[in-house]
Amino acid sequence: MKLGLMASGNGTNVQAIIDAVSKQEISGQISCIVTDNPKAYVIERAKKAGIPYLLAQPKAYDNRQAWEEAIVTYLRQQGVDLVVLAGFMRIVGQPLLDAFPNSIINIHPALLPAFPGRDGIGDAYKAKVSQTGVTVHYVDEGIDTGEIIAQESLTIEADWTLDDLAAHIHDIEHDLYPKVIEQLIQNQK
Repeated sequence: MKLGLMASGNGTNVQAIIDAVSKQEISGQISCIVTDNPKAYVIERAKKAGIPYLLAQPKAYDNRQAWEEAIVTYLRQQGVDLVVLAGFMRIVGQPLLDAFPNSIINIHPALLPAFPGRDGIGDAYKAKVSQTGVTVHYVDEGIDTGEIIAQESLTIEADWTLDDLAAHIHDIEHDLYPKVIEQLIQNQK
C-alpha cells in the first residue's frame, strides 16, 4: 500500500511513520508528503528521508477547489492508496474526499467526540478532565467527525502542566498511528 502523508508543521507524526516504515513495522511505503506551509519542518524530514514532497499553498491557486484538485492530481501521480493526515491543519474538502473515499485517515489529540478541532490537547487541559487521549479516525465532511478506527486513553495527573500533557499525548500518537496504519494495510490483504 502506498501512503501519502499530509502535514503542516514539525511533522513528528510523519517522522514516527517514516521510522516505522524503515523498521518494517509498516509494510506499506511512503510515496510522498504534501504540505501547505513553506516553513514546515516536515519538508526537511522529507528531504532527509528522500521522499518526494509537494508544497501546495492555497494562496497560490485561484480557489480552494483548484488547490485541492492540484493535491489530488499529485497524490494520484504518486500512486497513493491511503492518505494519512499527520498534523495537517486544514479542513479536507470534497475534491480529496471524492478522490479517496474511505481512504483518508487523521489522528486527533483527544478522545473524540470530545474536544474536536484545532487544540484538542489545550481544550482538554483547560476543561480539567481526568481522562483524554488520542483518536485515529476516517476523514469525512465534518471536523473530526469521521468513523473512529482506534483510540487510546490517558489519565491526566493532577500535577501535569500543559506541556507535560502534550508530551504524553505525542508519545501515544507516535506509537498508535503506525500500528493503526499497519492494521489497515493488513485488512486490505
